[in-house]
Amino acid sequence: MYHSDNKILQGFRVDDKKALTVLYNNYWKVLYISAYNLLKDKEVCEEIIQDVFIDIWNKRKELEIKVSLKSYLYACVRYKVFSQFRTNKITRVELLEELDKRLQYTTPETKMMHQELKQHINIVVESLPEKCKRVYKLSRNEQLSHKEIADQLGISTKTVENHITNALRVLRASLGEALFIALFLNF
Repeated sequence: MYHSDNKILQGFRVDDKKALTVLYNNYWKVLYISAYNLLKDKEVCEEIIQDVFIDIWNKRKELEIKVSLKSYLYACVRYKVFSQFRTNKITRVELLEELDKRLQYTTPETKMMHQELKQHINIVVESLPEKCKRVYKLSRNEQLSHKEIADQLGISTKTVENHITNALRVLRASLGEALFIALFLNF
C-alpha cells in the first residue's frame, strides 16, 4: 500500500498509523547511523531518531515538504544533532578537536554534513585575529603542545592557552550558524 514516499505522506493526512510504521521501517536505520557517526552516543541517537518521527507524526496535518522525504528527514536529524552540539559543551569540544577522526566511516549524507561543518569551522578560524588564528592552527593542525607554540612564537604558555580558549569560544558560538548552513546549503 505504501510503496512510495508520496503514498506515505497521503497516509499521514488521513491519520493512518501504518504510514508512520512504514516510514520508520524505511528510514530509521540510515538516520540513526548518520546521527551516530557524529555523536557516538547510542542513547542520544535513539532519542533523536524517535523525536524526529514523533515530531513528524504530530505535525502531519500541516506538514509541507518541498524536498524529497529522505532529504527532509536528514535535515530534521541534522537539526537535532547540531542542537546537541550547541547544548552539550563536552560534545562540542570533541567535535571541534576530533572532527576528522570521528567521521572516518560514515554514510554519504554524514560525509556531506562533515564537509559543511568543516568548511564552516575553517571560515570561522580564518576570521580570528591573526595571532589567535596562528596559535589555533599550530595547536590543531600541527599538533604542537602549548609549550612548543609558546617557544615558537615567543609568548607565554598562558597566552597560548588564552588564544586557544578564545578560538574555541568563537567556534562554539558559531555552531548555530553551522546549523543554518547544514540545513539550507543542500536545498
